[in-house]
Amino acid sequence: MSVSRPATDPAKAITATEFAALMRGFEPFEPKPHVAAAVSGGADSMALAVLLHRWVSARGGTMTALTVDHGLRRGSAAEAAQVGRTLRPLGVPHRVLRWRGAKPTANVQAAARRARYGLLGDWCARQGILHLALGHQLEDQAETFLLRLGRGSGLDGLAAMAAVTETPGLRVLRPLLGLPRAGLEATLRRRGVPWIEDPSNLDPAHARVRLRGLMPALAAEGLSPARLAATATRLGRARTALAQSTATVLARAATVHPAGFLWLDPAPLAAAAPEVGLRALARIAMLVGGLEYPPRLERLERLYGRVVAGLESGATLGGCRFMPRRGRILVVRESGRAGDRLVRAGETLYWDHRFALRVHRRAAPRRGGLTVGPLGAAGWTEVRAAEPAFATTIPASATHGLPALRDGLGLISVPQLGYGRAGAGRLTMMASSFSPRISLTAGSFTVA
Repeated sequence: MSVSRPATDPAKAITATEFAALMRGFEPFEPKPHVAAAVSGGADSMALAVLLHRWVSARGGTMTALTVDHGLRRGSAAEAAQVGRTLRPLGVPHRVLRWRGAKPTANVQAAARRARYGLLGDWCARQGILHLALGHQLEDQAETFLLRLGRGSGLDGLAAMAAVTETPGLRVLRPLLGLPRAGLEATLRRRGVPWIEDPSNLDPAHARVRLRGLMPALAAEGLSPARLAATATRLGRARTALAQSTATVLARAATVHPAGFLWLDPAPLAAAAPEVGLRALARIAMLVGGLEYPPRLERLERLYGRVVAGLESGATLGGCRFMPRRGRILVVRESGRAGDRLVRAGETLYWDHRFALRVHRRAAPRRGGLTVGPLGAAGWTEVRAAEPAFATTIPASATHGLPALRDGLGLISVPQLGYGRAGAGRLTMMASSFSPRISLTAGSFTVA
């Protein structure tokens, strides 16, 4: 770990007025906002912390800096602590979030990224914080554009990082996307704030580092970071326009049930432009299937062709089953995609990337341990056998992927069905809510 100290830098520092102008693009905020910022200790995130803290303080609010310690290399804990010591004289509250448990041996960077965003999002949710700021800047955007260009990405990928990403409970803000790294470093130097130089930023084993080394040659050919980032911004506007059109189609075509399935009217998809229809179908699969990324384009296109032509038999995509039903299509989760897992009384968990569950503290197994898993066809049969008169408006095929609490004697609770085993006092032994990774339409965040 090395620390860069203040020094003379001819680059232009970012003023409070300039940063406030950038933040106006993210309005509205609640009165006296509490904003979290991911701060690794590098120049970009440290500059974000300094600028954002001043902006929030001027509005009577609070900013908390969050540092994720992945525990992947020696010295990471010391670096996380160093961030806190640097921010303390500035009056910035700081928290360290640690990635605990076994670490993967393959695709480590991707796994670390998922863990980082999971830790940040969970902490914000627990604290009731609505806004999380990240320190990505102009060169990061240009590098992301080139990386995705090299992978053959389409419009969504080449639009790179959005300035704001909205989810039902949190807005992720990137106010520095249009600012160069040199200006952020100059901001820190002017204020006498040191930062940490991450040695991995110099390791040519990473594609992003190799691209960074090519930037001077690309700039000489007119492909400067500023121009590449501007191209990504223009593509981002096109992405936003398509997302709005897709949302309009989905509002007409899809009806989501809180048990995690969906009814689809194929007519609005068929009437839309193919690109919009494909996006709508991908969004449906992501919602019902609990996916983080859209299905592969080739499979998506094949199913889309069948849907607009009038789906005559069942199909699968992204862990979902698409089944024609009297002019409509029933979309359900494939029950075999999620396995059983042991749980404890009083535990909360996120299951199958779709359901937020809480096991009641009084839940006690009669035999063996407690498990949560898909109800399945056998479980649905067990429900009907236990209560012959049991009735529900949920299609049988949609019940198979519902979360069910079991012990050694069988089913205890299936919350979405309102089912509880006799002898449990009909106490709801598990609470469950449908909370998929994404909303059906983007931009669902609101400020009350």
